[in-house]
Parts: sequence; C-alpha cells; structure tokens
Amino acid sequence: MSQHYPIIEDALAGFSSLRGFILILRGLVLIVCLFIPWVTCAATLEPISAEQVLAEINLARTNPVKYAEFLRELRRQFQGDSYYIPGYSVAIRTIEGPAAVDEAIDFLTRQKPLPPLIWSAKLAAVAAELAQEQSKSGAVGHEGGSSGGLLKRIKRSGIREKRIGENVAYGAITPRGIVIDLLIDDGVPGRGHRKNQFDRNFAKAGVSCGIHPRYQTMCVIDFAGAFKE
Repeated sequence: MSQHYPIIEDALAGFSSLRGFILILRGLVLIVCLFIPWVTCAATLEPISAEQVLAEINLARTNPVKYAEFLRELRRQFQGDSYYIPGYSVAIRTIEGPAAVDEAIDFLTRQKPLPPLIWSAKLAAVAAELAQEQSKSGAVGHEGGSSGGLLKRIKRSGIREKRIGENVAYGAITPRGIVIDLLIDDGVPGRGHRKNQFDRNFAKAGVSCGIHPRYQTMCVIDFAGAFKE
C-alpha cells in the first residue's frame, strides 16, 4: 500500500498478485530452497531487516538500469498472465500479467539515477508505531487504530516537513521481494508505491518491519524531504 499526500485510493487493488505469490511460497519454503533471487530458505520467518530494505530501495534509485535485470529475470518466468516457480508446477496468477513487469522494466531503463535516501531515526520511529500496532492487531492500511494516519504520526514525532509519503508491504520475505513488489505495483493504476520510491523530492526514509498475524511479514516505509532531525 502506498500513501503520498494527497493520499492513496487504489493501493489494495494490487494486493493479491505478487503478494499472493509470497503467501503460496511460504508453504513451500519450509520444504526446500527455491532458486528465485528474492527468496531465502528458512524454517521460520523473522522480521526483515529495515536497514536492508532501505539499502535495496537505494540500489534501485541509484542504479535503476541494473535493477531492471532483476525484473527481467522475473519476466522470463511468465506464461500468459501467470508465472511459475522454477522446479514447480505452481502457477502464480497476476492481475495485469507480464505487461506490468514490462512497464516497470521500461520505467527503470528510462529513469535517471537519483541520490540515495538517508536513514532517518525519526521516520523509522514513525513507521514503527504502525508496524507494532498492526503486528498485534492484524490490520492493514495506513490508519492505525491508536497510532493514527501518517500525518498524525509525523506531527506527533515533531517532524516539520510537508513532503511525506508512506508505503506498506505485506507478505514479502526478503528486502528485494518488497522493493520488486512495490516497484511493479501490479493492479495499482496510479503506481503510487513506485512513485514514492523514486520521488526526487524525498531525501530521507525510515523503515520498520515486523511479523504480521495474517500475512506473516510486514514493512512500513516512511519518506520525507530534507528535514532536520
């Protein structure tokens, strides 16, 4: 899900495709390592490293042409609107099919490199409010029951910056899986997740990841302009 003021609307539309793949994959990962770039073999899932998520976003921002190669590898797995896990007959159905991947590849090949986002402890704390709440409640979205929406959390933190945005990812089990999922933005007409990751007005970001009761993993990524910590 993405939020970029003024706001989201269509973010949930893309929730069932690549994230659906991760949910199916979760059952398989307990059996065998799957040879896909963003999948690791693990008996139990642990929270994803927040710092590695930001490092992965910065890899895409600073070298988009190189990052397109990861998407080309995924593209080769497609048959029709579905793609297959190598070595298995499990077909993962997407909303838009390979067209969304092709569009993302085209975007990356045209995208000029951007400066890396600087880690912000304050933004990470803002993200953590939502991540910790949803880790207990199992809710999804940007509005926390007690923590509130992004704008309320930002104001409460003391950050004075108008340029803010938020992505929330559920179900991915590696940093690369998160970034690829949000970059392709399958089923999301506005591509809000992708826009947040490549917004040249954002200079800082904070990330908080945790275990989610329904989707196993989640990460909240908050973005902002160049405010003073």
